[in-house]
Amino acid sequence: MSDDRPAEVLRAEGLVKTHHGEGAPAHAVRGVDLSVRRGEFVAITGPSGAGKSTLLHLLGGLQRPDAGSIRLDGTSTDAYTEARWAVERRTRIGIVFQFFNLVSSLSVADNVELPALLAGVPPKKARAERARLLSELGLEGKERSMPGELSGGEQQRVALARALVNHPPLLLADEPAGSLDSKGTREVMRLLSRFHQRGQTILLVTHDARLASAADRVISFFDGRIVDDARLDGGTPPRRAGISGVLELRD
Repeated sequence: MSDDRPAEVLRAEGLVKTHHGEGAPAHAVRGVDLSVRRGEFVAITGPSGAGKSTLLHLLGGLQRPDAGSIRLDGTSTDAYTEARWAVERRTRIGIVFQFFNLVSSLSVADNVELPALLAGVPPKKARAERARLLSELGLEGKERSMPGELSGGEQQRVALARALVNHPPLLLADEPAGSLDSKGTREVMRLLSRFHQRGQTILLVTHDARLASAADRVISFFDGRIVDDARLDGGTPPRRAGISGVLELRD
């Protein structure tokens, strides 16, 4: 029988990451298995310190796991160098961070165009794509502004444009509304939903129930482990695991 389900964009198996510093080792990720299929919008929720951001950083090649493997579009990343991961983040993985991570010395236009130019996109095409995204994200007229001249919500929209300029198959978002007020949070939620409706695959880390509600699948993460994985098709609430308080999403 044929399988007509969408192909996997991402698969992680047995991921382990321990942070070593002063005091006892911190076991941030403990043997995580995760699969994300094309077109899914997956939210990973859980309390602060659960290991959510570490997991996202592993999946984006920003940190290396101590054990386990990651496959992108079916290709193993085990032998990827830092340089190869950088190429993946310019072409196949877009990342949006909580604190924007814009280059403060570059204009809005240059921040958005840079990943495209680094990926070898012709300047004319990079400018056209930048203009299209900034217009769609309500940032027309801000092209020559510097990041420090923008509001937090505007900076996050620039960061989203930068992450999407190369049409990556996978968008990773790490607490994208964590530095924003309620209005900014609603705007990020609306934009993520819009791009998802167009087929963008999104993996979102958030502690905010409002953002998580935009996803069609919610993974609850606690103490470095997945404790629940539930689809929200038709508004069905996530199943609750047998760990008291783990699945409560904070405002």
